[in-house]
Amino acid sequence: MERKLILRGALAGAAAGLIAFAFARIFAEPQIQAAIDYESGRDAAQHALDEAAGLPVEHGGHDIFSRTLQANIGIGVGVILFGVAMGALFAVAYAICLGRVGKLRPRNLAMLVALGGFLGVYLVPFLKYPANPPAIGHEDTILDRSNLYLAMVACSIVLLIGAVLLGKRLQPRFGNWNATLLAIAAYVVIIGVLMAVLPSVGQLAANVEEYGRHATETPLPLTDDKGNIVFPGFDADTLYRFRLYSVAAQVLLWSAIGLIFGPLAERLLQPRTARTEQAEPVRNA
Repeated sequence: MERKLILRGALAGAAAGLIAFAFARIFAEPQIQAAIDYESGRDAAQHALDEAAGLPVEHGGHDIFSRTLQANIGIGVGVILFGVAMGALFAVAYAICLGRVGKLRPRNLAMLVALGGFLGVYLVPFLKYPANPPAIGHEDTILDRSNLYLAMVACSIVLLIGAVLLGKRLQPRFGNWNATLLAIAAYVVIIGVLMAVLPSVGQLAANVEEYGRHATETPLPLTDDKGNIVFPGFDADTLYRFRLYSVAAQVLLWSAIGLIFGPLAERLLQPRTARTEQAEPVRNA
């Protein structure tokens, strides 16, 4: 049974990844291209400043894959594979929750697990470490940023599981509604403390040493030795739209996983339920 659920989860994830890719290709990809154009222009301005100051200039190499290939096949394959992975994990969580979170229909349970996946895997970590397009982030902080984000995701998932267990434990004493509210409050408080403790990416040692202490790694205006601005900072509208479309793509992904997986799971589980219900009258007779 578990293998069949995981297979259906992977199939739902692949379909959801295709939907999310179509959305991202239309809306998010232009923001990525705008960020790449900004990065190229800023690099050219920095090279001009370095040459004027008599400093050695490093010329970047050519991309192995073209932008057309990256924007279509590269991102498409990546998003679909991500959807397959999330769909499989979703199915595992669904199998664990099945029969343990009250008498929910398979479709209702699917949407509930999808909501938990979206919150725990993406939205809560996003609030601390939001997605950034190219041109935001420094090479020396890639490893630190990746580790911090993965730590945030892991903590969010563990705390979400803990909140569910806490709610079930408090249910006999406080009732279903109050137990749910208490579990949510505990999750929000602990995750809030965790976000306050973890450093922002602008406070990483490499950033503080070179650029000073800031909340983010968003590039500031490039200035010459006299303080004159020779290239603007990163466009706030581009950053806003990229993050907005990133969240929207994830909403589509997790919603599609829940909506597609629900009927598949119901068809798999209902026959067994029907046979059980038919067998009960025979036993009673």
